[in-house]
Amino acid sequence: MATAAQLKSLFRSYSDADSEQFVSVALQIAAHSAQKGDGKLAQELRDIVDDIKRRQSSGRIGGAVPISRPTGELAGLLAVSYPKTRLTEMVLENQTRAPLARAVYEFRHQEKLRSHGLSARRKLLLVGPPGCGKTMTASALAGELQLPLMAVQLHGLITKFMGETATKLHLIFQAMMQTRGVYFFDEFDAIGADRGAQNDVGEARRILNSFLQFLEQDASDSLIVAATNYVGMLDEALFRRFDDVIEYHRPSREEIQALIENRLHPFLEKRPKWKLLQDAAQGLSHAEIARACDDAAKSCILDDHSEVSAQRLAELFQERQRTLPTQG
Repeated sequence: MATAAQLKSLFRSYSDADSEQFVSVALQIAAHSAQKGDGKLAQELRDIVDDIKRRQSSGRIGGAVPISRPTGELAGLLAVSYPKTRLTEMVLENQTRAPLARAVYEFRHQEKLRSHGLSARRKLLLVGPPGCGKTMTASALAGELQLPLMAVQLHGLITKFMGETATKLHLIFQAMMQTRGVYFFDEFDAIGADRGAQNDVGEARRILNSFLQFLEQDASDSLIVAATNYVGMLDEALFRRFDDVIEYHRPSREEIQALIENRLHPFLEKRPKWKLLQDAAQGLSHAEIARACDDAAKSCILDDHSEVSAQRLAELFQERQRTLPTQG
């Protein structure tokens, strides 16, 4: 049950049309209910708050500003979106898809797990080469859970002034408590680089130590997702702070075919030369294959062709291959 102070604050925020304070107090009441053992009420209150945010973001409540829009200093630290993407729209290998699906399932049933003294997976580290779906995964998780995607802006977070970055990190973790969402740290190696690296400086160590402390203490209902292309650069202490470390790879031959079918279905020949296409696309990332398919579709539309030939699509893949950095 809400305390007298919470009820007064709730009514005052409604009277002042202070939507941020209204949501903050509502979530405090939900947390208080959970502490008192009424997990069902707590979850219902959180669901109501999430519904208010979604309706305001779509303009269905007056002309109000979305509650989840960061204000003040947070405005330069978080970019908010409301993705519609779903995991089923992504072409992923099973060893990548399975832990993501499990995280979504546990997150949706976290109150049930809490009632038995257990915690849902809420902290995911995505590792792998660029263009293989890590950023899209963060969007898909937000879409699956119908939560806002809060992308952390590194240019606003990392500064040259001693102690300022840790202070800003603290603000982000406070926001996780107040506004439930999927908080996405892309290019995570900028924060989580190995503290023992030769070119490390004291401030970098302080930033990482602060992040480790905040991550360890986090008790919000938000999902935290970090992604990096350079897993070898990360400090070892990070890996045990995340619930799952999920690996991404360049697409297999089967996944190449699935990507082409998903992207070019209306323009494909009746019997595509799959071996030719798979050979030409081998080694490309998901994003590079998708861009080549989009180029093929645009050519069909602009040239008034009903389908793209396998030879033309293979040429577009080969063009992408020539832009890849040389290995050595």
